[in-house]
Amino acid sequence: MSGDSDKFSRIVSLRPVLRAPDPAAIASSGAVRLAELVGAVNCCTPHGRHLIVRQRAPEPAPAVFSPGTLRLLLPRARPEDSDPQQWVFLDAETTGLSGGTGTYAFLVGIAWWEGAELAVEQFFMENHGQEASMLAGLAERLSGRRVMVTFNGKSFDCPLLDTRFRMTRLGAFPAPETHLDLLHPARTLWRLRLKSVALSELERHVLDLDRGPDIPSASIPGRYFEFLRGGPPEPLAEIFRHNIKDLQGLASLATHMMRLLDRDNEDSSDGAELFGIAKLLRLRGERELAGPGYEKALARGLPETAERLARRELALMSRGRRDFESASSHWKQLKDESREGMEAYEQLAIYHEHHAGDLREALTITQEALVRLQSAHRSGRITQQQYRRFHAGFNHRLSRLARKVGIR
Repeated sequence: MSGDSDKFSRIVSLRPVLRAPDPAAIASSGAVRLAELVGAVNCCTPHGRHLIVRQRAPEPAPAVFSPGTLRLLLPRARPEDSDPQQWVFLDAETTGLSGGTGTYAFLVGIAWWEGAELAVEQFFMENHGQEASMLAGLAERLSGRRVMVTFNGKSFDCPLLDTRFRMTRLGAFPAPETHLDLLHPARTLWRLRLKSVALSELERHVLDLDRGPDIPSASIPGRYFEFLRGGPPEPLAEIFRHNIKDLQGLASLATHMMRLLDRDNEDSSDGAELFGIAKLLRLRGERELAGPGYEKALARGLPETAERLARRELALMSRGRRDFESASSHWKQLKDESREGMEAYEQLAIYHEHHAGDLREALTITQEALVRLQSAHRSGRITQQQYRRFHAGFNHRLSRLARKVGIR
């Protein structure tokens, strides 16, 4: 009986052992297919391995501009920063928009100009275990670059990458010394014209670029999570193409801004864009250049709110040059029951009293201002604090002017 048992045991031992599928093998299989789809290759570092995609694009070509033009976008820029061959564009695709230690940058794309072409590299981690290798490869590529260009990178991409570098014990994110974030000047230049200054909107309405088929940014985290769970790689491949479009759009926006601020495209700019250029020049302290920009913007037409802002700036600039007559012509068109309107009444009264020498006109303007100030206060167009300040000032001026012209 024991002999039969031994024979049975030996037969059982010859059966193949059935094992559960290895999740790592499934992910590796998906990564192989993904690499084929996007043209990726394995890259090894002392921290492991990750995938990298290398491409070249003929567009956009780099712009030629002066250091002074760059300083309008980046006031602390150094002369050597104006060489576009030293720039690197960066855009990260992440597992969420909240930031913090639980958010990962699973794909980081960078681009730079080599001659007239745009070179692109994308660093990708198939799983969280490849993060340190991916970041180390990114750090090596960024070394030696003088200027990094992003879109909202100061608020999102760079803080997130810095967190991920520290979490993987690689130290601080080795960003280039100079960082040009195009979101902030884009808001100044085009917020009046566009409801949204998202990069895709700027491409469509400012750069006149057509992305073609693209994916919504909101779908990106879900596509990566599905890939980690063993899902098909095709949806993830679309993220790589989306990232390249972002990098090309970022480079196109940078060159467009430079040409615009070099005043090469003023003839093709509408009033709203000219207003944005003038506003940016004013913010950078270039008032002598901003003035003609506001004038051109007014000539080409502006919405009412922007028109009032432009006229106020022109009035203040004229006053600064002691061209009080020109300033008064702008103040006259700003009189109403708003805070700016009350300021216009105040400035006109000063002009007629102290510069034109017309005390009766100054008195008439002050009386009119007090009537409209009461109306503005009743309608709530000005705050209680503004009302008290203007009321005290106009009453004091009225008493003085009345004495000067002999009215009791």
